[in-house]
Amino acid sequence: MSITYTLFVILGFIAVVLLLEGGFVLWNDNKSPEIQRIEMRLRAISAEGDRGDAKLLKERVLSNTPALQRILLQLPRMQSLDKLLIQAGTGITVSHLLAICCLFTLGGLAVGVVLRWSLLTVILLGATLFTLPIFYMAWKGKKRLQLIETQLPEALDLISRALRAGHAFPSALSMVGTQGPDPIAGEFKTTFDEISFGISTEQALNNLATRVPSADMRYFVMAVLIQRETGGNLSELLGKLSHLMRERFKLFGKIRVLAAEGKMSAWILTCLPFAVAGMIQIVNPSYLPPLFTDPFGIKLVTGAGIMMVVGLIAMWRIIDIRV
Repeated sequence: MSITYTLFVILGFIAVVLLLEGGFVLWNDNKSPEIQRIEMRLRAISAEGDRGDAKLLKERVLSNTPALQRILLQLPRMQSLDKLLIQAGTGITVSHLLAICCLFTLGGLAVGVVLRWSLLTVILLGATLFTLPIFYMAWKGKKRLQLIETQLPEALDLISRALRAGHAFPSALSMVGTQGPDPIAGEFKTTFDEISFGISTEQALNNLATRVPSADMRYFVMAVLIQRETGGNLSELLGKLSHLMRERFKLFGKIRVLAAEGKMSAWILTCLPFAVAGMIQIVNPSYLPPLFTDPFGIKLVTGAGIMMVVGLIAMWRIIDIRV
């Protein structure tokens, strides 16, 4: 083996090691879990953004590109979309979400053009695919909110025990942020950070209620704010509040069991016409087309569709019981 080949192998090995090391350092400085957690906390702190410093933080996270950042700040509803991402617990920015929506739309338009669909169908498909990631984030935020609601009684019990042990209220919030489960730990940690950064306790709790739009969280915030104004035993108050939340969850579970039959009936009555139409189309393809081509058939389909929508809304309103 020649000296040149050996030297080439050694230098190649060193170059690969340095490349891997550089890639790891770059990832650790920009995409590591700790960096993403800090960015999410900064974005959550700036969710309310009424003050100048918080507004600057908020403007920096809408997009990593300055030109696109300026454009997004001029568009309406961008701050609401940023709050939606925060509530969903995701680390992406508004520009990333809009880029995903545009990619979905372009994919749908390409499929429509290749298959030579009508212009109206292609436009409807593109609009539907554009809103699909946004609806997914809303669904993810709803699931995260439900998980926070189930974790809230345990968090209130932890705060109550910390207060009885002699800790201050901000320290009790910090305990929930460090010892509690995610995602509620991150929300209380953000609130503790806001108080540590100099924001008043009232404003920090109001920000918490805004980030977590839950009735139980609003009850907790109102209870703490009222106690700070009027006095009283906050530990005992939070203990009773957590007990009330658990009893509400039990009652809601019983109601869900009783309403399960109604929900099943709503699903069956909604899907049955489409299932029957599909079976008829498979068995006898020439049977249904006159229903959509004849003027009288179109009127029948339109009337049936309107009545189905009205009946579906009525059934879901009946079984949607709030506790």
